[in-house]
Amino acid sequence: MAEILNLNHARKAKAKSDAKQSATENRARFGRTKAEKTLDAVRADKLSRTLDGAKRED
Repeated sequence: MAEILNLNHARKAKAKSDAKQSATENRARFGRTKAEKTLDAVRADKLSRTLDGAKRED
């Protein structure tokens, strides 16, 4: 005898599985550590200060 299957549960389980898969892919693609974000912010700040220091007065 076949097991009774609730289609709503099956549909929701598949959607949850797909969401987990896409979340895993997005973490690999877009995820950055706090140290990496901080390093980028420090580099941008230093570049900004360097450019401002090289400006000539009008």
